[in-house]
Amino acid sequence: MRHRLLAHGGLYAISNGPRDDLLDVCAAALAGGARLLQYRDKTRDSARRLAEACALQSLCTTYAAALIINDDVGLALRCGAAGVHLGADDGDVVDARRHLGADAVIGASCYNSIERARHLAALGADYLAFGTFFPSPTKPQARRATTDLLQAARPLGLPLVAIGGITPDNAPSLVAAGADFLAVISALFSAGDVQANARRFASLFPESTESA
Repeated sequence: MRHRLLAHGGLYAISNGPRDDLLDVCAAALAGGARLLQYRDKTRDSARRLAEACALQSLCTTYAAALIINDDVGLALRCGAAGVHLGADDGDVVDARRHLGADAVIGASCYNSIERARHLAALGADYLAFGTFFPSPTKPQARRATTDLLQAARPLGLPLVAIGGITPDNAPSLVAAGADFLAVISALFSAGDVQANARRFASLFPESTESA
């Protein structure tokens, strides 16, 4: 395990902004047990995004969780986030490390490719994300992954994140297959009581809940 913030696994909440109640719903997810919170906002409103990222960083400090910024190394640096998540078109792991430093969490999307996972692990990624495992309302056309990938990636020695269409009902199968974190968007933030939803996911990781 390269990074202490990733030591216990658990719920990885990914925001679905922009939305007026962003801070409220993210606070609810953290109160429910999310260990990682990713700020994902693809708009170009830089002033709002910076203000929200800074506010979320403060929330994560309160809840002893880690804020990860999607796709924007500069924003991660400005708001003091724990790290950044990079997709295939979002920049380079080595370059992100150079800007954010040795202590930053740098995660990377591997989609359905074990070859990409091996490459990113060699470059110094701190966690590897696979998916989508189930039909996803956020990315309906995304590449589909199988749980065999989680088993194949285990020898790489990094935390493994599962993403894509995850619900409280199908999540246990991913944990059983080796997922260290469950990255959830819609089933957390678009389905009623956010804190209760978060608690259901977090309960799948007793060690993470006890360490909070």
